[in-house]
Amino acid sequence: MEREPDTSIDYLDKEEKLKWLMDQYGQEVIMLAYTYVKDKQLAEDITQEVFIKCYEKLDSFRNESSYKTWIYRITINKCKDVFRSWHYRHLVITDFVKVKKEKASHSAEFENIKREEKLRVADAVMSLPIKLREVIILYYYEDLKIDEIASMLETKANTVKTRLHRARLALDKKLKGGELNGR
Repeated sequence: MEREPDTSIDYLDKEEKLKWLMDQYGQEVIMLAYTYVKDKQLAEDITQEVFIKCYEKLDSFRNESSYKTWIYRITINKCKDVFRSWHYRHLVITDFVKVKKEKASHSAEFENIKREEKLRVADAVMSLPIKLREVIILYYYEDLKIDEIASMLETKANTVKTRLHRARLALDKKLKGGELNGR
């Protein structure tokens, strides 16, 4: 498994390690949680729970994987816990993917077209079933390797490859066929 490029945090005390982990991975954890739950506030709540769990388990971290892999695994498990909860199953999710604002270097028309395309792709990814969506997010957006994803999802590498293939086919169909939310 991959190791952290900077293992110099091993000398830090528990609170300092947690702060480093939050600074290093906080935004990524929020984004990963958001890809599961599609609700900004809920993703932020999950992120808090993830780092509480990290703090509780930091002493038992065995360096068998990177901190990133470990934190992502905790995040995925927390998201799945939310899916199983009564509260989540009765929530109406209304928050949609927001595109980061880019510096204006092109015409307003070009920027609008680009923004609409990003929203369309993000909307298509978010409309995939969770098992397909999670592999797309982890592979393309988080730049994780197949083996890392398999480890996180506690499945086989071939299963991840199959899900990636199915997700690509589904995205291709949605984006080419205009089957996005009734369009």
